[in-house]
Amino acid sequence: MKILVSIARFLVGITFLFSGFVKLVDPLGSAYKFQEYFSPEVLNMEFLSPYALPFSIVLIIIEIMLGVMILIGFKSKLTAWGLLGIMLVFLFLTWYSAYYDKVQDCGCFGDALKLSSWNTFYKNIILVALVILLVVRSYDICPILGQTTEKWVTLASLFTFLFITYYVLIHLPIIDFRPFAIGNSIPKGMEYTDQAEYPPIKDFFLESETADLTPQLMKEEKLLLVIAYNLDKSDKEGFANLKPILTKAKENGYKIYGVSSSVKEEFDALNKEHGLDFEVLFCDGTALKTVIRSNPGLITISKGIVMDKRSWIDADDLIIE
Repeated sequence: MKILVSIARFLVGITFLFSGFVKLVDPLGSAYKFQEYFSPEVLNMEFLSPYALPFSIVLIIIEIMLGVMILIGFKSKLTAWGLLGIMLVFLFLTWYSAYYDKVQDCGCFGDALKLSSWNTFYKNIILVALVILLVVRSYDICPILGQTTEKWVTLASLFTFLFITYYVLIHLPIIDFRPFAIGNSIPKGMEYTDQAEYPPIKDFFLESETADLTPQLMKEEKLLLVIAYNLDKSDKEGFANLKPILTKAKENGYKIYGVSSSVKEEFDALNKEHGLDFEVLFCDGTALKTVIRSNPGLITISKGIVMDKRSWIDADDLIIE
């Protein structure tokens, strides 16, 4: 039985570590997923939407810390019960998503690994069974470190994870699992294949008031997009920081466009206020959230390939060649 407990402990710990880490490097992605769950079409708990980000951060930290704690055997009984509690929440959400066909991707592994709703639910059933074994046989979970060392490892892990969360919220995800990652081809990501029902990139269109400019702009050798998925939620201070890098880009022959889901007049007013002087294009807000997590953010593209992307705070670091 101790061998089974050890196997369960390892499988659960590694799963929680992986699942927690891929969300830790991109907590905004999890926040957007919770907003989807809170929407009227799913759980009808829209009053929780403003708290989606802190809720996602807390849940991510709990998830990854439980993974660390079960692996090192720290507070085994408390950790096992914590694992059971959070797994029951995940089990309900994934069952609800699958049964009612509400959320196509639960976001359990962030953007790193996509599973169907039912496959995610079945995966969680297996994890719940393993966690129940850990709860029942928690006395068989032997610590792998000394008691003092375990406390320091747990504390150090907590502060490390909190720092990573802070860093990626201020800047951008340290690992980008999305189809708009640096080096990826946007046109290729928009192509349909026989293996997938939908391409990795969908609903990404750069539209002027009269035409869809996406095919034309994906052929440009030097293209810079200033992306703000929603001006009402964007950091207005960010636009004030953009002028130096946009001036440099213009001098280097870049075509520069602002892209937003907000009405053109709002972006034009902001453009004029900060003297940014670029044309504004329209794109779906959800698609823009996928392109870049910063609001506003910058992305450079050469012949459809993503060359660089930065949050407005790091605008001066954008590679302009």
